[in-house]
Amino acid sequence: MNEQIVGELSVIGMRGCEDFVSQVDAYLQEWRRHDPDTSFLTEAACPRFGSGEAKGMVRDSLRGKDVYILCDCFNHGVTYQMYGMTVPMSPDEHYADLKRIIGAIGGKARRVSVIMPMLYEGRQHKRSGRESLDCASMLQELVGMGISNFITFDAHDPRVQNAIPLHGFDNMRTSYQMIKALIRTYPDIRIDQDNMIIISPDEGGMGKCMYYSAILGLDLGMFYKRRNYSVVINGKNPIEAHEYLGRDVRGKDVVIVDDMISSGESVVDVATQLKEKGARRIFVFATFGLFSNGLENMDRAYEEGLFTKIFTTNLIYRTPQLLTREWYAEVNMCKLVALIIDTLNHDHSIGPLLDQSKRIRKALAEHKTRLEAPRI
Repeated sequence: MNEQIVGELSVIGMRGCEDFVSQVDAYLQEWRRHDPDTSFLTEAACPRFGSGEAKGMVRDSLRGKDVYILCDCFNHGVTYQMYGMTVPMSPDEHYADLKRIIGAIGGKARRVSVIMPMLYEGRQHKRSGRESLDCASMLQELVGMGISNFITFDAHDPRVQNAIPLHGFDNMRTSYQMIKALIRTYPDIRIDQDNMIIISPDEGGMGKCMYYSAILGLDLGMFYKRRNYSVVINGKNPIEAHEYLGRDVRGKDVVIVDDMISSGESVVDVATQLKEKGARRIFVFATFGLFSNGLENMDRAYEEGLFTKIFTTNLIYRTPQLLTREWYAEVNMCKLVALIIDTLNHDHSIGPLLDQSKRIRKALAEHKTRLEAPRI
């Protein structure tokens, strides 16, 4: 790769991202044959007063540097003290700390890019009434503070980038890493129309599922959510039923694809119906595993045989309890994030990283070769 770079590289991990950015840093050092005793990481902090107020601090000068800030707004495992109480950080507080660090840089960096794996307020991307447009407001606010690029993963609705049409917004897919993880975990799996089908749990996820269907050459089915629009519970209209539209799933492995698992109720309901229709093994691809209602309902569903494995990425916080579950498989995304940073720092196109089709086809061809190889 051309050694012409935008500026000296600096990577900042917000609170809760320390392990992730340390892996990213290790890749960057390896690729650049960097002195292992010298890191690309820049220390930043947001200390808080007893009242809960905070300030942003950057330990080193970032003048003229190309800065990448990684922020996980959904890390509820990070806490702080307020009036003697231990308080978990909410997405709002993580976002406020991100702005504090950008403010602490003070416009001295040559360029500032934000990597926010799960889009803050990504589910509040459109109006259904007299509502705020929080995601669009967030993007415009960050651009107003001087950021040049915004990178996210499997956005709930990537059209929210229309809020900042003249600035960089890249929505990265996790498809290749998910497929690779499935093949590694189940080396005997057969990915063809006779043995597998892709299922979207709702109409909103059809775009992602259509991509999987096309790239894997599989049939596609979907559920649509019949909601009760006369009632609002926990900020949303409750789902009365999931109705299935698609090909017969009897005797086939099923891959349910979604951008996130929130409470897990929808996944369990969909898996239950698929099992009743004769599905063989059920795998779930969810970029972000929030499990906001805990893990007990997923444990029960697994014990009942409703699904075989759930794959989520390490792009956001995973509780220690989740990591111990037999039904859970983690998909490591550190290498891809390091590739994004390295490519942008050299001012090269990330088009090859956005288009994963070649790598997926190569992985599928290698998998097919292994399956067809004669056993000794």
